[in-house]
Amino acid sequence: MLPAGMRRYGPPRREWEAPGNRGAPTDTPAVVNPIAVHDPADPRVADFLALNDPDLRRLREQTGGTSGGFFIAEGAPVIRQLLRSAYRVRALFLTPRRLDALAGELGGIEAPVYVGQPEVVNAVSGFHLHRGALASADRAPLPTLAAVLAGTDRVVVTESVNDHENLGALFRNAAAFGAGAVVLDPTSADPLYRRSVRVSMGHVLRVPFARATAWPAALGELRAAGFEVLALTPSPHAEDLWTVGASARHALLLGAEGPGLSPGALAAADRRVRIPMAPGVDSLNVATAAAIALHHLSRARR
Repeated sequence: MLPAGMRRYGPPRREWEAPGNRGAPTDTPAVVNPIAVHDPADPRVADFLALNDPDLRRLREQTGGTSGGFFIAEGAPVIRQLLRSAYRVRALFLTPRRLDALAGELGGIEAPVYVGQPEVVNAVSGFHLHRGALASADRAPLPTLAAVLAGTDRVVVTESVNDHENLGALFRNAAAFGAGAVVLDPTSADPLYRRSVRVSMGHVLRVPFARATAWPAALGELRAAGFEVLALTPSPHAEDLWTVGASARHALLLGAEGPGLSPGALAAADRRVRIPMAPGVDSLNVATAAAIALHHLSRARR
């Protein structure tokens, strides 16, 4: 019988789950030491509770963790990126199938690895998690603007990009085309929100980013650091992107879909550039536009 006030989580443990015998079953590498979870109410997997509730996630993820917050990585490819990053992993929550896929990469991990059947993982997360793999990791203190600008000659700058999927795609494009950092204005979305991390395919964990505290004054800091600020706009009065050649340093400035860049941001840029398009099409998705522009800048540098 359990002491008063204590609750058993799930059915009795099998031999390999028993306290003091944390070895894995024979078909799982012993170094993984998985911990079975049978009850969605098990507090050990609280990091992964109600992932489908944005308000609850923002509240919990911004206040927990040793660095003042934590974030969630979803899917085996993203978790692999996390394991190679500088972020401290708090816990993993996997289905048996995903444990098998990741077991060979978990040998040196110190964080607990929880394993649950798909129905348990789905009940905890709040939706059908067909990827079957979750990890939580502590956030790290954000670097300064000067720190992320050092050592790179190409950066992406966002203003009011508040769609998490667009932001994640921007980070993936930045990594693909050699942008060394992303600078966020105060109103852009959180790059470490689960959807951003997932859509970025984990590249948000390897591309440095900083958040500007003063806007659009931060664009002046970029210019002072030697960057030519290129404001990407669909305006017919902007110059053709293809006219931009190799430069010492470029900062590609992007605004939200719909409103685009603010007058203050446009005024603070060195040049306004546009991607030439067929008649009747006035704009592109912001991540798509960024990919085209970054590809051109990378070719110009070569």
